[in-house]
Formats: sequence, C-alpha cells, structure tokens
Amino acid sequence: MKTLLFTLALVCITGFTFSQNPIRIGQSQFNIGLGLSDAGVPVYIGFDRAILPDLTIGAEASYRNYHEKWESNNYDHNIVGLSANLNYHFNSLFGIAPRWDVYAGANAGFYIWTSPDGYSGTRNSGLGLGAQIGTRYYFTNRVGINLEFGGGNAFTGGKLGLTFRL
Repeated sequence: MKTLLFTLALVCITGFTFSQNPIRIGQSQFNIGLGLSDAGVPVYIGFDRAILPDLTIGAEASYRNYHEKWESNNYDHNIVGLSANLNYHFNSLFGIAPRWDVYAGANAGFYIWTSPDGYSGTRNSGLGLGAQIGTRYYFTNRVGINLEFGGGNAFTGGKLGLTFRL
C-alpha cells in the first residue's frame, strides 16, 4: 500500500513539475481569425507575449461590418476595436498537456462605431471592458487552433482562429 501511494505521489509531482507552459517567458504568439457574433462577422488579429510563467499580456485589433434594418431603412455599420488583454494560463496549475492551452483573463479597449448619416439608433464609440475564457490546441510546436468565448465588450460572443508561436 505504501508503495502504491508513493508511486501515485511521484507521478503527480512529476506531472506538475515537468508539465510545460504553452508559451515560455519572453515567447510570443500571433493570433488571427473570425469572431462569433449576432451582428456581422468580426475579423481579428492579435499578439500575446508571456511575461511570467503562466501570464501573458497582449494586444488585438478587430474589424466588423454589419447590415441593419432600422425604421424601414437599411444601414451599414462599421466597428473598429483596439484592445489589450491579460490572460492566466492554467496548464501548470492543472498539469495540462503542452499541446493544449487553457486560459482566462480580462481585456480593455476602445471601440469606434461608425454609422451612416441619418441613422437615429444608438451606436456609440467608447471604452469596452470584458472577460474571456479560451483554449488552444497546437497541431505542431508552432501552429494551433484557438476557440475563445467572452463578453462585456464590442466583441461579445466568441472567436475562432489560428495561433502561430513566434
């Protein structure tokens, strides 16, 4: 019984000790993809950099165009977003395999909404604050797919895209 407990403890300790972070300190990754939204299909590009073993900081730019019918008129709207994010990666904490990256965090940004003249609806530019939770799966050491859900900002919904480790 002691041998079994010792073996299990050793396996757990080894798993946590040798599990790799999805992105090492100083390493960066580039993200590109499409958003999930009920108003248009956002396109985004982003950049993340590891600043601590389980913490990344990043920046993102997004663009969305959507068509809306308002008071028997048709309007095209554009939204440009610039935001910063901070994410905690759970791989070390839970001993998740390095091909996977599970994270959650917060973001803040500025969103510019433009609507055509004559539009009387409420679409405003301004500060957006939000939170996100996501995961990535790396097919190779450099290329992966990402899926993220979030809310509280102009990018409410989610994102699906590719990640490239630099």
